[in-house]
Amino acid sequence: MPCIDGIERPYRDLDCAASTPALRTVADKVHEFLPWYSSVHRGAGYKSRRATAVYEGARASAHAFSGRSAADGNVVILVRNTTEAINHLAYRLRLGSDDVVVTTVVEHHANLLPWARVAQRRWVECDRDGTFSVDDVIAVLDAGRRPALLAITGASNVTGWMPPIVEICAEAHDRGVPVLLDAAQLAPHRPLPAGPDFVAFSGHKLYAPFGTGALIGPRDVFAEGDPFLAGGGAVDLVDLDEVIWTGPPDREEAGSPNVIGALAFGTAMDALPALGWNTITEHEAALARRLHDGLRSIDGVHVLGPPPGTDTLAVASFTVEGMHHALVAARLSAEWGIGVRHGCFCAHPYLLRLLGVGPEALAEARSAVLRGERSHIPGAVRASCGLGTSGDDVDTLLGAVRALAGGASAPVPYRQDDVTGDFWPEGQVDGWSDDDRPTGAACARG
Repeated sequence: MPCIDGIERPYRDLDCAASTPALRTVADKVHEFLPWYSSVHRGAGYKSRRATAVYEGARASAHAFSGRSAADGNVVILVRNTTEAINHLAYRLRLGSDDVVVTTVVEHHANLLPWARVAQRRWVECDRDGTFSVDDVIAVLDAGRRPALLAITGASNVTGWMPPIVEICAEAHDRGVPVLLDAAQLAPHRPLPAGPDFVAFSGHKLYAPFGTGALIGPRDVFAEGDPFLAGGGAVDLVDLDEVIWTGPPDREEAGSPNVIGALAFGTAMDALPALGWNTITEHEAALARRLHDGLRSIDGVHVLGPPPGTDTLAVASFTVEGMHHALVAARLSAEWGIGVRHGCFCAHPYLLRLLGVGPEALAEARSAVLRGERSHIPGAVRASCGLGTSGDDVDTLLGAVRALAGGASAPVPYRQDDVTGDFWPEGQVDGWSDDDRPTGAACARG
């Protein structure tokens, strides 16, 4: 990629927690299938039959990948992503205003906001290091009316910390509380645990960036009542005054589905176990140690989250003393060719706790946002690794952060946009000219 000194450098993709590139096997399968693309479940023609087989093959792959078979009463609903999956479930559970959903402050917004629309919420708080215990969850489960659901992440997208899901599920089930696992961050890195009743995850974080994810759960939850989406493909018979919905999963997948996305998703779900979870875990554990130990060794850098020695994914969120998080990210990109994420990572409550943002600072940030200014939103920088990340990628990041923390001067001035909060280098170098500057939402918005 071009850098502002006019030199092209290898792109260091340390933003895998946001989205992953396509596995080569995924890209090849998509390319191979494209001439056969057709609508599914609708036609007797050969292309339609072949597309239908590919689409349903992805569903079978999701059953196998999650360890939840159709024979055991589970159904796979193919959706766009984890956010859609959780919104879908929130609608289909038919919760009332008096029902309670227990969730945690560690969650991504996708596992916070949908529940606020349909039920009351009780929160599992975290410690200063961003973790909580099984006992903390038990205390909230037992704090009042029995919850209708426990909605919990399998791995934090901010710190990479993984709650003890097996033990938590056992305690929830002992109390008759079903569990939804937001597995968006966990699924690419670890086998999915058997305990949760519902699982949601996304292809775009699973090396299949073509727009498909899955919601998996007991078939009987989706067997009655109106589906989340109404339209073609979800019905057996329609008259002007009556509709007879078909059975799940078709009942839940109205409209023409993303066949290409399903093929990519299924291919990735087949590829990861074939590669071997031990191989994946060992590779990423080595990267996690290198990343965390390296960042903690740099004066002026503060790593958020649990202490050294904690088993986490290869994700690290950090701050550089005296530098705005958006400026750190901008300089890493423009000067070193390193892609990271900055901001609150769609997990505002969690990150504000990790940063120790007090009421006064939060009130100031809120007032600025209401004025249309995002430059004062608290945040951090996140580096995250995946299958394609090398030790050299991590070392390049560490060298760059060490230079920034040490006060390395910028080769050109950077200007912050008050509306977006992002920084942009001045000048007209190829790749960084005014015409190259993106428009639209801020990088840090979430």
